[in-house]
Formats: sequence, C-alpha cells, structure tokens
Amino acid sequence: MMMKSSNRFWVWLQRCSFSRCRCNHAYSSSSSHSEAPPPPIRVGFTEDAGRGVFATREIRTGDLIHTADPFLTHPSLEALGKVCCSCLGRLKEVKYHWPTFSSSLRLENSRTSADALRGSQNDVSFCSSECANQGKGFYEIEKTMDWSLYHDHCRVKGLKYPLLVKRFACMVISGMASADNLDILQPANFSHGMPSTWEDDFELLLQNFKNTNIDPCQLTFLTKEWYAGILARIRANVFRIELIGGYHTDLLAAASASISVETTVGSAVYMLPSMYNHDCDPNAHILWIENAKARLKALRNIEPDFNMVSELW
Repeated sequence: MMMKSSNRFWVWLQRCSFSRCRCNHAYSSSSSHSEAPPPPIRVGFTEDAGRGVFATREIRTGDLIHTADPFLTHPSLEALGKVCCSCLGRLKEVKYHWPTFSSSLRLENSRTSADALRGSQNDVSFCSSECANQGKGFYEIEKTMDWSLYHDHCRVKGLKYPLLVKRFACMVISGMASADNLDILQPANFSHGMPSTWEDDFELLLQNFKNTNIDPCQLTFLTKEWYAGILARIRANVFRIELIGGYHTDLLAAASASISVETTVGSAVYMLPSMYNHDCDPNAHILWIENAKARLKALRNIEPDFNMVSELW
C-alpha cells in the first residue's frame, strides 16, 4: 500500500510538472522575453518532515507565489444556503439554485427572497453557472437523498470532516472523481485510535446511500477501510476557509480583516497547498478573498531551495 501511494505521488508530481505549472506565479512583469520565467516552486522531500515545497528562485516579501483551486469543498452547516456549494463564495442577489430532488437548474431573479431560496438542508445553491456545472457531478447524487439526519448527527457531534467524506463519496459515485484520488496526500496519524464516533458516522453515511436506487456496484468502494483512510487524509490536509472579502494587498490588513468579522464559511482540501509543511514561524501565508481559491503569498524574502512553510490550519 505504501509503495502504491508513493508511485501515485510521483505520477502526480510528473503530471503537475512544475515547469508547466498552472499556478499563477510571482515574477517581475518587466521581463521582455516571450518565454515564461521559471516557476517559483517545486515539490520535493525534506530531511525530516516528508514532502515539502521549495522555492526555485528568490521570492520577495508580499509576492503572490501561486493560487490553487480546491479539489474538495463543503460549506459549514451554518453556512448552507448562504455560500456557494462549490467555491464557498458568499451568495449574492443572483444565483443558480438546485432544489431538492430535482435535476432542473434555474436562474433565480435577483429580487427573489434569499430566505425563500435557501429552503431545506438539501437545497443547494451556486453563485454562477460555472460553479453549477462544476458541482453538477456531486449534486446529481446528493440531491437524490435526504441528508437531514446525517447533518443533524454532524451538528450535534460537532463534526465537519464527515461532511467532506460525504461530498467525496458523491463525487466518486457520479464518476467525477476516483476513489483513490486523495491517496497522494499524507494521512493523519491517529496514535490514540480513530475518533470514537467514526464507525457510527460511516454506518449512517452508508445507509443513506443504500436507501436510494443507486446501483450497489457503485458502492463497492465505500468500505470501512476506505472511509477511515479518507477521513485520516482529510483530517491531515483540510483547510478552514475564512473569507476576508475585498482585495487586500497588505497582508497585515488582510489578517486584521480575517479576525474582525465572522469569516468561516466551510472547509476545503487542496493538492499543492497540502504539500506545504507547517510551522509556527511561517514564511508563506494563505489567503481566501472572495471564495475558496487559495492565494499563497510570501511573508518574507525566500531564498532559492529554501523550504516554504505556512501557518497551522
């Protein structure tokens, strides 16, 4: 199993091929060369902390190192109906809305009451047609079920990671993702055993799927072992998404904004940002402005080949 995950990581690393990285790199705009500058980062191995992200050249304080789209998101239960179910951006007056147990998608008029649109816990809204299309895969599965008991269970127990497992399972069933997509991520080390409720969480999730007309063959991946592995990886790599709103070029102003108001809208799992190691004295900072697109900025000058670390989340 370890060999399989290691091989998968190297396949992923080669596929990302940071010489052609899709991130928005920080570089001087004064260059007159048509050829793109070298990427500012690479993924490698540290001496004592496993995988890590390293600078490939000097990165200056305040530089935008790169951006990253989430692989997996889920709104907090308190934010359901208030944020986009895909990008976690706060819903504005016009939004795409998917009602419970319906495959239809309609554009609600901007004057329609937001409260009327939010409806039940199964009523999921998207901020744009793009997000609606991206979310169609998982929501085509989610909308066929009543998630009220599962959500109530998570709310009473104070759980958020099982919500992400639910979303990922729906992505797998729909064909939007593969059951092993998260295997490249480092799992959490449950030295004191798995959380005491995890078997109850699993059984409740599995029963919810079994109560539908989903082909049992599509659920063969959903075992206790798979659930435990995904839960461990999500726990080790999840980010709490806190939107600061507006556009703050000043990191100090952004940090102040993030603690001055209630900013948490949900959770997300990323691929590249999860490769960063964490430290109490970080040299990189992650910002979320309007949605779950992560922006990683340099907190100080970073020399080439220096290990880049972010704050704990």
